[in-house]
Amino acid sequence: MLLSTKLSWCLLALPLIGCTTVPTSVHDNRLNGYNPKVTAADFEYDPMKTPIAKCYATELNAGDDISGATLIDDGISAFVARAAFARMATHTIDLQTYIYSNDLTSKVLISELKNAADRGVKVRILVDDYGTKSDVADVMLLNQHPNIEVKVFNTVRNRSKFLFLPQLFMDFNRLNSRMHNKLFIVDNVAYITGGRNIGSNYFYPETSANFSDTDVLFIGAMTKYATKSFDEYWNHKLSIPASVFPKAKSKRAVKKLERKFNEMQQKIAPEMRLYNTVISLAMREFKQKRFDFSWGHGTFLADPPSKVEMSMRDKEEYRGEIIKKLQELWSKTRESVYISAAYFVPGMGGLEKIRREENSGVHVTIVTNSLSSTNSASVYAKWEKYRENLIKSGADIYEFMLSAENLRAKKYGRARLARGFSVLHSKSIVFDDKISWIGSFNLDPRSAYYNTENVAIFESAEFAKKLRDMIIDDTKTSWHVTLDDDNDVQWHGKRELDTAPHTYHHSPDTTIFRRIWKNICKLMPEKFV
Repeated sequence: MLLSTKLSWCLLALPLIGCTTVPTSVHDNRLNGYNPKVTAADFEYDPMKTPIAKCYATELNAGDDISGATLIDDGISAFVARAAFARMATHTIDLQTYIYSNDLTSKVLISELKNAADRGVKVRILVDDYGTKSDVADVMLLNQHPNIEVKVFNTVRNRSKFLFLPQLFMDFNRLNSRMHNKLFIVDNVAYITGGRNIGSNYFYPETSANFSDTDVLFIGAMTKYATKSFDEYWNHKLSIPASVFPKAKSKRAVKKLERKFNEMQQKIAPEMRLYNTVISLAMREFKQKRFDFSWGHGTFLADPPSKVEMSMRDKEEYRGEIIKKLQELWSKTRESVYISAAYFVPGMGGLEKIRREENSGVHVTIVTNSLSSTNSASVYAKWEKYRENLIKSGADIYEFMLSAENLRAKKYGRARLARGFSVLHSKSIVFDDKISWIGSFNLDPRSAYYNTENVAIFESAEFAKKLRDMIIDDTKTSWHVTLDDDNDVQWHGKRELDTAPHTYHHSPDTTIFRRIWKNICKLMPEKFV
């Protein structure tokens, strides 16, 4: 009798669970009254006449399609750069991200965007639905500002958390593919791209899992390609205005957010004064032309947003501009390739390509996550499938140490800040010390066939050598993976506090349970990791 009663209540509750829905396409009738706040007219200005461009007018006018690039491999610097450029913006800011974590660092960043909008800057924010995970995330509430417009890409129709998995199974082909792109564009003349999402663990090293990542700040002609890509996603039918999300329209929630911003200013006043000093210093450094720019030519590539709607068969046969360009760069390489890849699953085709390159005299160096540092044991399980053959081919293989962020902290003159473990999150390649590749694209099946991605390709020997040296630095905070005399895998290296190097014959810094779980993950199909 009791069981029957509970079942009845569950059945009665089902209609209530499913009552809140949002469109999955702009063709939905509920969007008939939608009026955009940021339009093409807001971009009818000359980017080269903005204060940001004027600082480097001489360099930007030195030739056609010239761009400058500077590396950002430190999380705090990555945040400061975004905040500083938000303050220097005079016309527009575009933010595209996979994850918005709604934590303290994210709140500080969107407060900078709100402050820019208060000055009259038009702000567009495009977030992936799965990466946001909340209809009342602070970033959604910003949509009520007259100069800010927020859209959500590839939405789940029913907003109940209880029904997410059933919907995923029913619409797996679309919902399994996510917008993984990362862009921060200011005044259509400067942009930041790389592997960082919006969250404390991408910027602030005192979190439980610290993502060691790499961004690049570009200024100049390349930005027009980034803006064109952003526009394509922004205007796509899968980009749904936040105005149709019932919870995101809450006036009470907006007032609460404004109180949060005010309380944050008051509670941490000394820290905010220091923060403002640092941001002001970064702005002054830029205006005084002290940023370490390398100058060259490049372009920005991104998958089309329609990739997520392709049939499963079409996705598995997909060869977009990113993959074609990667294959082209490999074919032209003659001496060396340096790879820093958070998730490296090359497939049989990639393995054969590296073998051929090594046989023809092109040396390949790969840095990827160890089992102890990775946040995806399933990816590591598939990486193992190729590792031994890559070593035999002659490639140098390194796996990131669990404590690598502490070693990086010393590089920047900081105390031990990282309390948790380090996760390599970079997606960078250097070809022949001349051409750099950096962006959101992981060298794995998910990036190749399912998620949408973006990369920046930059031709500058000076910049390429800086990125190469950064990858080499990461090898020093990684285990060198080799084969012993019996062709068994071994890990060799020295932790921060070790007095001498150690050699291990199983994944260092892991428990037997972690290794068992990794072996279980081998059962998962490679195309879904």
